Amino acid sequence: MEEKLAKDLVAALRGAGVDFVAYLPETRLSQILPLMRGEQAVDLVPVASEAEAVSIGSGAALGGRQVMVYMEGTGLFVSTYNLIVVAKRFGIPLLLGLAYLGGFSDQRNNTVYSQSGSYLVPLLETLQIRYRVLEDGGNLDGHVRDAVRLMNSLQLPVALVFAGEFSG
Repeated sequence: MEEKLAKDLVAALRGAGVDFVAYLPETRLSQILPLMRGEQAVDLVPVASEAEAVSIGSGAALGGRQVMVYMEGTGLFVSTYNLIVVAKRFGIPLLLGLAYLGGFSDQRNNTVYSQSGSYLVPLLETLQIRYRVLEDGGNLDGHVRDAVRLMNSLQLPVALVFAGEFSG
């Protein structure tokens, strides 16, 4: 991801009130992490697994924080149980920031990710998690604000799936 796009994404998250990020590092969106470390108002919590990120993020949301759980798309499979039995069951608003590995516009697509990427959107639909796939930085601020507003209105997880320009 280009530096300007990373800065725009961090500014959009900050503008939408996101103040807590639980994450498992990955390569496609990792440029946002050093930028977020410089934000005094954002707590970054690295985790050992995506399931742990959902649980920690859920606890922070219950404490009144605006939470993004950031992971690569394949992490959705790992976190499914925690999404169902914690976040969805108790009505916890979480913004899932998913890097779309293996999607059509994944600029780093390869045989490792292309198969698992084909399951990302169907899994979100099966879990009844509302989502938007973002191919580029156009109206990024609006998309992030919309997602945060929707997660808070529904009191449920909502996903932004980052593809295209975000995967370069």
